[in-house]
Amino acid sequence: MRIKAFIATLVLSAAATAAPPQKLFLWPDGAPGAMANGGEETVTIKGEGDHVVSNVHRPSLTVYLPTRHTGVSVIVVPGGGHRELWTDHEGHNEARFLNEHGIAAFVLEYRLARAEKSTYTIDGDALNDLKRAIRTVRSRAEWSADTRKVGAMGFSAGGQLVALASTRADSGDAAAKDPIDRLTSKLDFAALVYPGTWADLKIDANTPPMWLLCGSDDRPEVVAGITNIYLALRAAKVPAELHLYDGVPHGFGMRATLKGPVSHWPQVFVDWIERAP
Repeated sequence: MRIKAFIATLVLSAAATAAPPQKLFLWPDGAPGAMANGGEETVTIKGEGDHVVSNVHRPSLTVYLPTRHTGVSVIVVPGGGHRELWTDHEGHNEARFLNEHGIAAFVLEYRLARAEKSTYTIDGDALNDLKRAIRTVRSRAEWSADTRKVGAMGFSAGGQLVALASTRADSGDAAAKDPIDRLTSKLDFAALVYPGTWADLKIDANTPPMWLLCGSDDRPEVVAGITNIYLALRAAKVPAELHLYDGVPHGFGMRATLKGPVSHWPQVFVDWIERAP
């Protein structure tokens, strides 16, 4: 299935959101395995005025819907070392940009495996949160217009989760009482932005097309990791595109203060969606 873009044929307004974004809990009655008495999530201000979320026990999507859309959906997965979530420059900023280009966007808040006293796991609870998000978006044709064009973009720890979801998809449970759980968790495309590494990614011909982004001044293991993912994708004949920006460190995300060629990466990603298989 080719992810055809109608972007070139649509005339989109600069402010493309049809309504203010709304937060939706992925499991309204509570996530399976959620810590009892975990308390409420907290939001603190750090860095350049960034909103940083922690203490997540009720995973959620913040839904951004464009006024006129291409049919494409992107789940945006912030990073934060699995201890917290930097939801502005690795979440909501990207969602608003995607909306301006006719793409439905969904910012995921997932459970944090490395937070203090956490009992969650990365490839268990956090990955299941992302899989539930994929199934949820796929279940809502009124959000995405085309449930065969559902992708995810992850940053740092979020990129690690998107890599895991891309290589550990399942077809859903046909016998599940919840109709959402009957749907596949397979992504139609994925974007990894300076992703955390994982030792045993199983990349093969079933891995979705990928767009990869990193700064050359990132940690050596991150640069090597994303390069190895690209080479494995090419070996498996999976469409892939790798962008390494010279002199750029980890964690740049999308900010108004970002300068130089790397500041154009969001448009490069949208252009890739237009032509991706």
